[in-house]
Amino acid sequence: MTNLDALTRLKKETLSSVTVLFGEDVGLFAHMKETLLKQIGYHPSDLTYSYFDLSATRYSDVAMDLESLPFFSEEKVVILDNVLDITTTRKSYLTEQELKQLEVYLEHPLETTRLIICAAGKLDGKRRLVKLLKRDALLLEASPLSEDELQKYFINLARTSGLSFEAGSFDALMRKSQYDFGQLLKNMSFLTNYKGSGSAISLKDIDEAIPKSLQDNIFDLTKLILSGKVTEGLGLVADLRLQGEDEVKLIAIILGQLRLLLQVKLLSRRGFSEPQLVTELSDYLGRSVHPYQVKVALRDGQQLPVERLKTAIKTLIKTDFEIKSGLHEKAYLFEIALLKLANQSHKS
Repeated sequence: MTNLDALTRLKKETLSSVTVLFGEDVGLFAHMKETLLKQIGYHPSDLTYSYFDLSATRYSDVAMDLESLPFFSEEKVVILDNVLDITTTRKSYLTEQELKQLEVYLEHPLETTRLIICAAGKLDGKRRLVKLLKRDALLLEASPLSEDELQKYFINLARTSGLSFEAGSFDALMRKSQYDFGQLLKNMSFLTNYKGSGSAISLKDIDEAIPKSLQDNIFDLTKLILSGKVTEGLGLVADLRLQGEDEVKLIAIILGQLRLLLQVKLLSRRGFSEPQLVTELSDYLGRSVHPYQVKVALRDGQQLPVERLKTAIKTLIKTDFEIKSGLHEKAYLFEIALLKLANQSHKS
């Protein structure tokens, strides 16, 4: 059972003294927070609930409410949002003295208060506050779901929305959403509005209803250039320019894709399994790498020699430097770099 499943079983009456919702998957975190508030029956006008956004609230106001007895009922629920101080995120809203004050409360929480802490990000295990929470609180983490978990969740969601999928169309939806929870939610909404309840979704519907993201277009551009399809690649570049995309930004995204291809290829040679690759890359990069990114990199990197990837990366880094140095017009330098990359495909 995933944390998302556990969340749907929570009720106001069964809340722990302290509940912590956290995690690095932005889309899943937002959905879980919305679900949590819905499950406990939160409404801003209900005076048995108190909601505080720490990014916009003084902690003295929070402490006064947190440490006082309920007035309108036997129990109350206090919700603290954006408690980034307990995460590895660099943002901080509380002073050290205020953090100590919160620690004191957590050591002896009021029996009549149910505290919910929402913190988007990875918990900072070095903080004493986090150690207290790990010891005593109910922890709900918004961590990326596996492909099977995503598929099960969104097929069930489609059923409740009155949607069905023709052969291959659900897999196409997953791929186009890059197996990202938040993007899948958005795209499912696009399809519901596009087709209406009780409809069967075809591959054509996926293509027509779901707009291509910048990442999708750059992914296509990289594949075209690395396979030597210069005309198609330059045509896509022209479209991206019309959309207002800048060459420096495009280079940065392509470099990110190529580096991931190279990193995955080198690690897989050392015998790392797919889950191990996800863990290793997440630790190395200092951010959560989605399993789908690794799956695609393993697939697309098979036919690309290591030396070719290294050469392509060096070419783009050099081009980026030349553009920022004002050596020549950036559109010209970018197209020359793409031609060099395409020429490498013909040589290999």
